[in-house]
Amino acid sequence: MKIYTKKGDTGETSLLGGSRVKKYDMRIEAYGTVDELNSYLGLLRDFGNENRKAEIKTIQDNLFTMGSHLALEPGKTNIKLPQINESDVKALEDSIDEMDATLPPLKNFILPGGHPSVSHAHVARCICRRAERRCTELNEHYTYDPIIVSYLNRLSDYLFTLARMFASEYGVEETPWTPRSSG
Repeated sequence: MKIYTKKGDTGETSLLGGSRVKKYDMRIEAYGTVDELNSYLGLLRDFGNENRKAEIKTIQDNLFTMGSHLALEPGKTNIKLPQINESDVKALEDSIDEMDATLPPLKNFILPGGHPSVSHAHVARCICRRAERRCTELNEHYTYDPIIVSYLNRLSDYLFTLARMFASEYGVEETPWTPRSSG
């Protein structure tokens, strides 16, 4: 199978199910942002601590599943896809709680940075928030499983906590945000 089909040369692409839409369609924007997040998580997995690689790979698998749901043509019920479940959201929550139990209490907003792994986790968190915004917007026009937004919401919390965990593991001091006084 060739990687190129030339079918997209006119600015359209196919949804899962066959219908053609513009490449700037909000569905393409939503699953494209989830794909961008997935790719960035691959980079984070490459840079991150060995203890989290399997967990990040599972998240990547879930994002691929999510992308397939977002790419599915509305009304195509004959196509069977893997599912994101409440247990997947719960797994993120459990991991957040496990990491958070070892971290100092958060008393301030913190500035991203200090180590490449910390920074990559924060960039992934920002992409995740954008994916969440795109999927929330998409839900105004197309109905899909609300677990998608729940998962993305929890994933951004996971990525924030992971950034803090990386800072702790690499002995990097977190930099608190100190707002300038008004005046």
